[in-house]
Amino acid sequence: MSANLTLYQRDDCHLCDLALDVLAAVRVPEFDSVFIDGDDALEQRYGIRVPVLRDERRDIELDWPFDAGRVQAFLGPANCPPAK
Repeated sequence: MSANLTLYQRDDCHLCDLALDVLAAVRVPEFDSVFIDGDDALEQRYGIRVPVLRDERRDIELDWPFDAGRVQAFLGPANCPPAK
């Protein structure tokens, strides 16, 4: 079963690294990482917006910048355990 969440990012992206740190701190459930580099359609769609966290099931996106509180609100309490 594939994850409902996708993190769109770039190679060598310090903001993407920060986003991964936030997701780890919040203990986000499983998510897929998609690198947009070299994919013309994804480059056009996400370009300078990366990192972007997308909930595939609900068809919504959370653009950077985000922090733990914004991620928790985006996911809802049932989908994300409280941060320690």
